[in-house]
Amino acid sequence: MISAVQDGVIIRVRVMPRAGRSGVAGVRDGSLLVRLNAPPVEGAANAELIAVLAEVLGVAKRAIVIVTGLTSKQKRLRISGITVDRAASRLRLNDFL
Repeated sequence: MISAVQDGVIIRVRVMPRAGRSGVAGVRDGSLLVRLNAPPVEGAANAELIAVLAEVLGVAKRAIVIVTGLTSKQKRLRISGITVDRAASRLRLNDFL
């Protein structure tokens, strides 16, 4: 789900657009599950995904790039300036495993 790359991490994410509220909701099928209030229209859900993860991880929005899955529910995101351990701790993955 989280792998180290030079100067950051790659996180596999599954999004659920049009949810009641936005936030990290656990782990599903080996991916981080993120609920988004925004609809998947004109990039609104992708923008909200970046905003939610930036806040949770404590990084700037510009540090997060969607590598694959721009129009899919399954995505891979590259987050610069964070380690695997810090990302897992900030996402509280142990609570969901």
